[in-house]
Amino acid sequence: MGVSCFCCGPRITTPMEHLSVVILLMALLVGLSAVAPKLKLPYPVLLVVAGGLLAFVPGLPAVKLDPNLVFFIFLPPLLYEASYNTSWHEFVANRRAISLLAVGLVLLTTTLVAALAHYFIPGFSWAMGFVLGAIVSPPDAVAATSVTKGLGLPRRITSILEGESLLNDASALIAYRYAVAAVVSGTFGLWDAGWHFLWAAVGGAALGLGVGYVVVRIQNFLTDATLITALTFLLPFGVYLAAEHIGASGVLAVVFMGLMMSRRSHDIYDNQTRLLKHSFWNVLGFLLNGLVFILIGLQLRAVWAGLGPGAFWPTLGYGLLVSVVAIAVRLGWVFPVSYLGHWLGRWLGRQETPAPRRNLFITSWAGMRGVVSLATALALPLVVRGGQPFPQRNVLLSITFTVILVTLVVQGLSLPWLVRRLGVQESPAQRAAEEQELRLALTKDSLAYIEGQITSTAPAAPDPSLLTLREVMRRQARRLHGTFAANEATDLDTPSAAETEAAASFEGLLRCRLDVTEHQRRMLVKLHRTASFSEEAIRQVELELDRFEIALDSQLATVVQPEEAK
Repeated sequence: MGVSCFCCGPRITTPMEHLSVVILLMALLVGLSAVAPKLKLPYPVLLVVAGGLLAFVPGLPAVKLDPNLVFFIFLPPLLYEASYNTSWHEFVANRRAISLLAVGLVLLTTTLVAALAHYFIPGFSWAMGFVLGAIVSPPDAVAATSVTKGLGLPRRITSILEGESLLNDASALIAYRYAVAAVVSGTFGLWDAGWHFLWAAVGGAALGLGVGYVVVRIQNFLTDATLITALTFLLPFGVYLAAEHIGASGVLAVVFMGLMMSRRSHDIYDNQTRLLKHSFWNVLGFLLNGLVFILIGLQLRAVWAGLGPGAFWPTLGYGLLVSVVAIAVRLGWVFPVSYLGHWLGRWLGRQETPAPRRNLFITSWAGMRGVVSLATALALPLVVRGGQPFPQRNVLLSITFTVILVTLVVQGLSLPWLVRRLGVQESPAQRAAEEQELRLALTKDSLAYIEGQITSTAPAAPDPSLLTLREVMRRQARRLHGTFAANEATDLDTPSAAETEAAASFEGLLRCRLDVTEHQRRMLVKLHRTASFSEEAIRQVELELDRFEIALDSQLATVVQPEEAK
């Protein structure tokens, strides 16, 4: 990330000046993110617009976004965070729709934008057109998850959009690599590109799954929560660089590693590790996501300044035309492909429920472009073979920025309104009801577990702590039945004074509750493996169990220590 003055041009900067810019941007990020909900705007849109306005403030240093900063600093952790929070079961269940969007739609958009550029933009060869198409074809993972977050979209739509945005970067970046090579060298080998495409896709996915599997095995033997959290921070960078070194897709390697670790996260991490990782990645993801969108806006002046005299308005027109085509292609792809898939499924004997048209429309409208498109445009080489300048580089940058701005602002601002207007939402009561159903299932299973513990002690008198806990769980089950749509704070209450007196000892009751909580955790892992509940509900109830278990451990420590002192 370089800094220059708008009025004086490039100048030498010091590390302290870089640091002051970063601190300023972070302060701006926090402030704007706090204001966004009150303005009822998706915060990525607000950050991009604010960054664009900030770029034109006289006297402020201009921030130049280094594409390497995006590809090797921002992209790996953001991809890991997004993939780790994606449900493996839902990803697999929607693999056909995800693949058709992430590969088929990306290649179609690339081709049609290339044809448009070749025939309508002066000076654009076919190779140049394919470079532009590869740059603007993939919707951005960061933009998609940030704009759709909190809209209450149905789980299937969210899973498809998240899965698509995780995989389509790889398709687009591979196509981009060969299109740029064709422009630079003047030659292109379709057969060679096809084999390299296959290797990049398969090799990246295999490497990510393999590394994820090994890390899962290793983390079974690690107990330090800080060490494990630090390892999860370093892994995305390592696997990304390893994949790129062997010519595979670093994007796919990070994504599949995150999916593998997400799938096993419920049974390899303890409560302290999960809570620490949850807090760490929430803060890191917030900062990286926000900085990316502000940095996009800050490129506005530099991008448009690179155009020659009189070229601004024609280039803006080309950018708007490409934006319309990119949006229209997605709309024209989602509906027929969905209907064709449903028809093929019925022809093959599968019972499939067709997606409602309003759901398909929301899926087709959520195609915001973002930082990956801008970074790939900025990464264009300056010269081609023979030392000549890369043709139309500034035009490419300007068109790319226009597409990003149009899709983020137009689609990003209209998407929440369309979701509400079309009624494509799951109400908070529906989501709370699923969580309550999960809590009830755990409570009933816990009651059966306690009954088994009591029966196993016969004919001896059962532990009074077990009897007390059984009554607590029965009351909890009755409450969950009665308030099935309410959002209870936790699925186990702190014992009342009467319950404590009825037990043999407070310590015994705490130990029994810890044992039942551990049983609930094992039950939760089984429910996750069978995909009986959504990933969101599993994670929410798991988080409650983690916090409750830590509270029980703390209470037990305060009881045991005085006894040991005696």
